Amino acid sequence: MIELVPAIDLIEGKCVRLTQGDYATQKIYNEDPLEVAKQFEDNGIHRLHVVDLDGAREGHIVNYRTLERLATRTSLLIDFGGGLKAEGDLEIAFESGAQKVTGGSIAVKHPETFSAWITKFGSERIILGADAKEKKIAINGWKETTDQELIPFIESYYHKGITQVICTDIARDGMLQGPSIALYQEILDAVPNLTLIASGGVSSVADIERLQEAGIPAVIFGKAIYEGRIKLKDLLPFL
Repeated sequence: MIELVPAIDLIEGKCVRLTQGDYATQKIYNEDPLEVAKQFEDNGIHRLHVVDLDGAREGHIVNYRTLERLATRTSLLIDFGGGLKAEGDLEIAFESGAQKVTGGSIAVKHPETFSAWITKFGSERIILGADAKEKKIAINGWKETTDQELIPFIESYYHKGITQVICTDIARDGMLQGPSIALYQEILDAVPNLTLIASGGVSSVADIERLQEAGIPAVIFGKAIYEGRIKLKDLLPFL
């Protein structure tokens, strides 16, 4: 059964969504992310993907107090990302209640630092964020596309112990046009034992069904919930 991982993106402690990572498209869905998280929990969801968009922009963790509220007032397993550049950021995230953290740009720009995190904190607590534009890795809030090819990038970290990867096809994120199933299958063909978490483009329960049929282990989704295209009760068959 595919694992469902709804997302809460944070700006100034509020639950927001962006389109294709563009801060100018910010839309506030709820002033209180805890209210949203409790709705997920009350409907049988077990895990939450939290992104500190302020942190991503500032280059260090910002919304850790909101993370702490979510972690202490729900039983959700939280993976947290956004702006984690130094070991101190990870320690704050873990102390604030995150069970896992995601590193993206840091894994590209400072691979020795990211590799050290895997060794120190354990691969079960470190998720690789692999955001892609036309199969090339994108960093810095997707403002910069690198020359690194997506699949070799993932393979290199798999050999260093990474077992969990969140892959976002930037072209699909926030567009509600369906996920990049062919891309995810290509990744799993190359790295069959990977816990691949699909992200971006989910617009309906049918999209989740298609991902499950394709053998994708987990899926992150947000906008489809917030825009009412997916009702929480519709997710019960997956829980």
